[in-house]
Amino acid sequence: MKDYASIPVLKDFIKRHQVWRWFLPVLLMLLFAVILLWLPWQAQRMEANDRQEQLIADTLWVEQTIRFQLGRTEESLQQIGKEIVANTLHGEKFVDRITTLIRNNRELNRIVWLDKNGNSVESSDDTVLDLKNFPAASQAAFERTRKTRHAQYSLPAPPPGLSSPMQMDYHLPLYSENQYIGSLVATYSLPGILEQMIPWWFAQENEILLLDNNDLPVAQRAAAGPGRNVYTHRRTLDLPGSSLILRTNSVKSAPKLLPNLLVGSVVALSIGLLWSLAALWRDTSRRLAAEGALRQEFTFRKAMENSLLTGLRARDMQGRVTYVNPAFCQMVGFRAEELVGKIPPMPYWAPEVMETYEERFSKVLAGNVTPRFETIFQRRNGERFPVMVFESPLVDDNGVQTGWMGSILDISDLRRAEDLNRLQQEKLEASARLVSMGEIASTLAHELNQPLAAISSYTAGALNLFGDPQKTLTASDQASLKSVLEKVNTQAQRAGHIIRSVHAFIKKRESAREPVTIRTLWDNVLPLVELQARQYFVSIQTQIPASLPPVVVDATLVEQVLLNLTRNAIEAMQGTPAERRILRVIAANDLNERPHKVVVSIIDQGHGISAQVQESLFSPFFSTKPQGMGMGLNICRTTVEFHGGTLTHEPNPQGGTIFRFTLPALEKSMQDAPALASQ
Repeated sequence: MKDYASIPVLKDFIKRHQVWRWFLPVLLMLLFAVILLWLPWQAQRMEANDRQEQLIADTLWVEQTIRFQLGRTEESLQQIGKEIVANTLHGEKFVDRITTLIRNNRELNRIVWLDKNGNSVESSDDTVLDLKNFPAASQAAFERTRKTRHAQYSLPAPPPGLSSPMQMDYHLPLYSENQYIGSLVATYSLPGILEQMIPWWFAQENEILLLDNNDLPVAQRAAAGPGRNVYTHRRTLDLPGSSLILRTNSVKSAPKLLPNLLVGSVVALSIGLLWSLAALWRDTSRRLAAEGALRQEFTFRKAMENSLLTGLRARDMQGRVTYVNPAFCQMVGFRAEELVGKIPPMPYWAPEVMETYEERFSKVLAGNVTPRFETIFQRRNGERFPVMVFESPLVDDNGVQTGWMGSILDISDLRRAEDLNRLQQEKLEASARLVSMGEIASTLAHELNQPLAAISSYTAGALNLFGDPQKTLTASDQASLKSVLEKVNTQAQRAGHIIRSVHAFIKKRESAREPVTIRTLWDNVLPLVELQARQYFVSIQTQIPASLPPVVVDATLVEQVLLNLTRNAIEAMQGTPAERRILRVIAANDLNERPHKVVVSIIDQGHGISAQVQESLFSPFFSTKPQGMGMGLNICRTTVEFHGGTLTHEPNPQGGTIFRFTLPALEKSMQDAPALASQ
């Protein structure tokens, strides 16, 4: 037999084949070994990355929690500030409110109400703290808020005379009609912020520090000891007027490789199959659990959305409706499938405001959405109803905006309530006018009797001229007759003027504002004022310059204010000597106010107003008159404030009282464009 191995070509082939046969297994083994070495290192690296990412996510969540809690406390303080400005919160009621707020937010040490000079008005504790008792950083924040009119936080600082704990003050300025009246100061304990706003589980795994702008710690929480400086993260808490740094330092150490790589590899290879089966079972169980949790969450979210009375509407970046909740469908009368996927114009848009919808929709497409606006929708049956719309951007997990989410409130009931309140106010004003006429009824009857008696006398004289039917009237008789008839006409016009003034004052009509001068308003009520003045022997002096700008008001309402104030002034001078019974009505232009205002002063020299009466002077149903309703001054103040003015009073240095009310003057530009002003 021939030995093929001796053939050179065959020998080279077999040699190359044997080399590849050994090279491949060795290569695979080396690759397997590299993988065995690479996997633990990669696992260690991934675990470290996961821990770092988890720390970052938890830190972001803690930051948002602190921001949310601080924001919620700010809203509560702003609401308290509004009530203080409205003079509806003071004394024990104020203390009860802030005590409840501190009880619910234990990071707050105290809340102090300071007046415009920095003196304490009320405080949540028994300690009286003025501005000078606060740290220098807090005093600087106080001055900044007063100048900027925006609430601000002070820089962290310890209490005066102490080195710790560090605290931070929140200053909320209070303004009433552009006048600074004081501040609310809420003192936060920085350690308290960490104790109250950070959950225990996060504090068990991390050391949390609050640092100032110089990276100096101002508060610390380390329930499980100091951090290892392996996994750390920093977030800046930018607050109005101040800035803090939130630093988290995990107590976990870096992950370690397997102590015995070879043993671990053998064990891993041995139990690989079982592990694969267990992993498959575990993955299946987790998947089923995740699907169940997802279904439960979806059901919960769906039930929550279905229970809302607020309509929800989601749109994509092209304006296409992507979601509506049942409340919105019930509001407009369309089914969800009729709205989802719909692009403008929408079926619930009212035709008469279609141009407004399209203009606003164009702004939405341009990314310039109006966060809050009021408009009109129409139901499926054509019924119109007012709505308030709140819109905010929809952002996905990557921070990319995908559309807009809108919350729609049906405000029909609110508008009906406002209309009812307005109607009741109009009825109350009409009743007050009728009461005013009732109070001067006797004087009115006396004044009408005089012209009527004169008319009767003159008519009798005229009839006497025709006593003899055969007599021819001479020129002298005709002149006398003409004189008599002219006097009759004068007295008739006088009586008619009085009746027209009363009718114009008490008639019910729609409220309408239009430009009118103070002189015109005064001339309209002057006949009625003169009736009362003559009854009490009061002389009237007026100083109303013709150069005063007009005011845009409801003439009848302001005339009622003039009549009520002058009547009170006249009646206040009943016991005054006759030579001092002078009623002065003065109008002037106040150029110090912005916008400019016209000031009207009603000045009497009567008995004045006692301190006890001043406390309840403007209260409803309070009156010093035996037959008074106690609504006159209350309605006067409501009417003046309704027009954007104020009603005040002060003692008259010559004796008596001065009542002043202001009305916004018509700007020069509006006077030059009467058509625009009338709109």
